[in-house]
Amino acid sequence: MNATRTLARSRSDRMLAGVMGGIARRFGWNSTLLRILFAIVSIASVAFPGIIVYLVLWLLIPEEPA
Repeated sequence: MNATRTLARSRSDRMLAGVMGGIARRFGWNSTLLRILFAIVSIASVAFPGIIVYLVLWLLIPEEPA
């Protein structure tokens, strides 16, 4: 296993762009639970524009190397 985990969009654990899969892998979290939590917070809070945050993360986080 890689000793230093870098933040990168996942190629294998993705539903759209691999953002949540990459974040979950970086921190050792469950990607499904992270996706559910992100969706709940996005829907429940008007002050948290989830789609915009996701799009920005998609642009900023590089894709993991092949």
